[in-house]
Amino acid sequence: MKVYVNGKLYSERDAKISVFDHGLLYGDGVFEGIRVYNRRVFMLREHIERLYRSARAIALEIPMSREEMADAVVRTCRVNKTANGYIRLVVTRGVGTLGLNPFVCKQPQIIIIAATIQLYPEEYYEKGLSIVTVPTVRNLAEALNPNIKSLNYLNNILAKIEAINAGVPEAIMLNADGLVAEATGDNIFTVKGRTVATPPPQAGVLEGITRNVVMGLALKSGYEVREQMMTRYDLYNADEVFLTGTAAEVVPVVEIDRRRIGDGRPGKVTQHLERQFKQLAAATGVPVR
Repeated sequence: MKVYVNGKLYSERDAKISVFDHGLLYGDGVFEGIRVYNRRVFMLREHIERLYRSARAIALEIPMSREEMADAVVRTCRVNKTANGYIRLVVTRGVGTLGLNPFVCKQPQIIIIAATIQLYPEEYYEKGLSIVTVPTVRNLAEALNPNIKSLNYLNNILAKIEAINAGVPEAIMLNADGLVAEATGDNIFTVKGRTVATPPPQAGVLEGITRNVVMGLALKSGYEVREQMMTRYDLYNADEVFLTGTAAEVVPVVEIDRRRIGDGRPGKVTQHLERQFKQLAAATGVPVR
């Protein structure tokens, strides 16, 4: 595997950054996770735009244009012959000193990894996930806006640890008001009748790109789509629940906190949206060839 680092491609063994990089020392940087389907980079423009919005929000100047960044992503996939896979695009603050001042870092580091990922085994898509609500509260949006995809994911990792300790693969995080925010790496949706709903940004959620695609697919399929505040009561009493994310795509949830959701099987709306998403992903994107 070849890894892109600051304009050059290195072997996996030789791809290195300094131990004084503030991305390592303080989690100071931003990233995107992007999928490749059938040698096409899915939603590349949207991911690049979000990367630059995240960077602007933390006063990080990326030393490449959006077009150059997109070309670098495609180039890395082409060199690695990535047909179906996962791209991790990272921009760190760069090398600095042992102190918090980000402005001593003169040159941001740009890293692109094109590899593979399988977040959940196939049986979860066929039978659905069992998940739990965890005590770790989602970061306050006023403290760290969730739309900044920063390199510091400790809040999410702590929740993930609690999920694993509970014997399930994923967790629901609540915000400081006790309202449903999101999973550790995915957005959450409910289905009630012909209404598909998901928490709004002000609940403390990342406006996921897969989330937005699925909302659009649901609208085209004739469902009412809402962004609304939710409690766990709303989850427990939904006809269906599912998660969305770049790596997860669309995955059904059949049990939450040991409460069966609907009839305890992946619902028809979830399965329909999962099929629609896969069809869209397979047919669109920026060619790698």
